[in-house]
Amino acid sequence: MTSTARAAYEVEPGTAPIAPAAPAGLRRTRLISMARTHRLDLMIGVLFLLAAGWLTHGLWPDPAHRALALNPADQTLYEWFLASDARLLLGDFSLLSDRLNVPDGVNLMANTTVIALGALFAPVTLLFGAATTFALIAAANLAGTAIAWYLLFTRTLRASRPAAALGATLCGFGPGMVSQSNSHLHMTAQWLVPVIVWLLVRMVRAADPEHAGRDRRRISTSAVGLAAAVTAQVFIGEEVLFLTAVSLTVFAVAYALTSPRLARRVLPGVAAGLIPAALLAAAVLAFPLWFQFKGPQGVRNGLFSPAYFSADLASFPAFSPLSLAGGPDAERLSTGPSEYNTFLGWPLLVLGLLAAGWLLRRPVAVACTTAAVVMAALSLGPELVVHGHRTAVATPYTLLLELPVIDGALPMRFALALVPLLATVLVLAVDRARGLRWPAARWVAPAVLAAALVPVLPAPLPTTDRPPVPEFFSAGRWRDCVRPTGVLVPVPLPTPSEPWAMRWAASQDVGFAMPEGFFIGPYGDDHGASMGTYKQPTSALLADVARLGVIPPIGPRERQQARQDLDFWNASCVVLVDGAPHAESLRGTVEALLGPATRDADVWLWKVR
Repeated sequence: MTSTARAAYEVEPGTAPIAPAAPAGLRRTRLISMARTHRLDLMIGVLFLLAAGWLTHGLWPDPAHRALALNPADQTLYEWFLASDARLLLGDFSLLSDRLNVPDGVNLMANTTVIALGALFAPVTLLFGAATTFALIAAANLAGTAIAWYLLFTRTLRASRPAAALGATLCGFGPGMVSQSNSHLHMTAQWLVPVIVWLLVRMVRAADPEHAGRDRRRISTSAVGLAAAVTAQVFIGEEVLFLTAVSLTVFAVAYALTSPRLARRVLPGVAAGLIPAALLAAAVLAFPLWFQFKGPQGVRNGLFSPAYFSADLASFPAFSPLSLAGGPDAERLSTGPSEYNTFLGWPLLVLGLLAAGWLLRRPVAVACTTAAVVMAALSLGPELVVHGHRTAVATPYTLLLELPVIDGALPMRFALALVPLLATVLVLAVDRARGLRWPAARWVAPAVLAAALVPVLPAPLPTTDRPPVPEFFSAGRWRDCVRPTGVLVPVPLPTPSEPWAMRWAASQDVGFAMPEGFFIGPYGDDHGASMGTYKQPTSALLADVARLGVIPPIGPRERQQARQDLDFWNASCVVLVDGAPHAESLRGTVEALLGPATRDADVWLWKVR
């Protein structure tokens, strides 16, 4: 084996025999010794945590009254998801929620409900509210992803701490991660990706008979760990897992072509690990995935247009509007502030190209570069776009069109998988430069990478105030109105663009159900994926009043329709909160439909018999 290939995957140190339990004093001494040995690692981890807290500090110290200014609607959606997930602790294990879109419900697997995160943080949600959990996860995802990549770079790639810290900073706080932090918790929860990579590397090393003999025990434990990590990632964010699988597949093919002898040696052992891992994961995920695509309210296709969510080629050398060097002019190069995935900045791109060229003899670098190029090409979508102009030039993404499941991924998000690949190449280059005979190279190399990173480092996420949850809900007065298994109908009803009423339910751990709302369901053409559902006539009428402020003519026909719609929803009461758009017109309309309202705290209330 060449020294280059050997450096790519060294054998891990053997495990020491299990020692008898040590006295408390000796254990304390060992912990202190470990802390001293790894104090620099601990300091870097703390810095990542502080950075994540600083970026999200606008949500603190009162998350219930603060919102992400660039995407408050999705924040409301995720707070509802987290509150729904917390019901696992209350014994509600159903994958079909009856707390939204009544009477049909919502398929939790078909939506990005971050079930595993919601269950993990359920105690926080039940004690402090979904808004607090949202703010905590938004910060933890950034810090956790950076820490996980730092550990992978230092422990598996054997990178120096300065190089690993810089690479992990790009992975955890790069433009795409920060942009997705505007309420896309399922996309920023990437801290399991380095774990998946580590388990695969561990399996490959154990499968190489020329290193230390084929270690079947380590292959088996890696397979079990891989199955567990993949399963957990499905319940956190399937799109991240999909992007990871694509990039690792391209990486593996490129590495095998670069080192064919190594590939032939490890293939039998790797297959012996991957097959049982796949079977284990399939056994656990078979029902949830069936439920996602074929179960009640399941969807079988993607919701978003690949042509619309295509990366603009000009966005790669540009700086994100959320970066220190960015400006509002770059906003036109993306679909919105949550999708600045490709804004890497020209200094980082130039440095990456130079590093890739310098490391052409390193199989790991070649494989990473190949995978990065492929992911960048796929992010361009089916048609090349340059400065907002569609060129009619076909791109590699056209090969993926119409493929089942794959059409659910947004093309521009393929660039999110590009960043760790680029970071790995840069980490390898910095470490190689630090090993040169020129003494100053030890510090010059990290300084050059740091200089390229500075322009793309983020400013704090923009936040804004939001109104408090009405006292009628926060004080639990809704319980006097909603009968068991009943439904509360807010006026106007929640929609994907204005889901604010869902926040009231989230603040009460979704203790009551409501009609319609913000979710993905099978209401499109031919029962394809759709955002939200069909409006009932009464809901459409109230939406028009909220938009125009004009009370329409109300007669027996409208009153009868309102009664039918309330029966369809199994409604217990209708609620109009103070501060609703055109509240007086809405109140007049509902009174014309249902009769006089009752005042309760800060809402107008109509009980439905």
